[in-house]
Amino acid sequence: MKNITVFCGSSFGSDDIYREQATLLGQTLAKQNIQLIYGGANVGLMGAVADGALSSGGKVTGVLPHFLQSKEIAHQQLTELVLVETMHERKTKMNDLCDGVIVLPGGYGTLEEFFEMITWAQLGLHKKPIAILNIDGFYDDLINLVKTMVDKGFLKQINRDMLLISDTIDELLEMMRNYEAPTVGKWISKEEV
Repeated sequence: MKNITVFCGSSFGSDDIYREQATLLGQTLAKQNIQLIYGGANVGLMGAVADGALSSGGKVTGVLPHFLQSKEIAHQQLTELVLVETMHERKTKMNDLCDGVIVLPGGYGTLEEFFEMITWAQLGLHKKPIAILNIDGFYDDLINLVKTMVDKGFLKQINRDMLLISDTIDELLEMMRNYEAPTVGKWISKEEV
C-alpha cells in the first residue's frame, strides 16, 4: 500500500484521544512511506491527521471542493491540493488515488463516505481494504448494527468480513496489507441465496 485515504471528522470531538490518534495515524503513515489522501481541510481530525503526516516528513494530498476552499479551511502546507467541483467528485477522486481506506471518528459526512466506499467494495467496483480505526470504542454501536444486519439477513457474512476493524493503528495496517477481497460478487443467482 502506497496511498491510503483517511475519512474523518472536521471537528476534534469531545475527547483528546481522537486528536492524538489522528495525529499518530498521520505520523505512522509517513514513517511507513505511505502517502495520506484526505479531504484537504486544516480543521478537526482532518487537520490533525495531515499535520501528523507532514510533521514526520510524509506526503499529503488533499482533495477539496472549490466551495469549501472559499471558506478558508484548505490546509496550506500540503504536498498537493486537488480542487474538485462536487462532494461526489471528491469521493471519487479520493478513491482513485488510494490503495485502501481508513475511517476515523466523524459525523454524517464521515459515515456517508465510509458507507459509499464499503458499498462499492461489496459491488465489486474495487478490491481495496476498508478499515475502521475504532478509537476508544467510538464505532462499537455501528459494529453491533452491522452484526444485526447479518443476523437479520440483510447482509451476508462474507460482506461483513470485508470490513476490517481494530483499535490499534499497527494492527489495522497489518490487516489492510493482508486483505484479500472476496471473489463472490453481491449480485448472485436465486439458487445461490
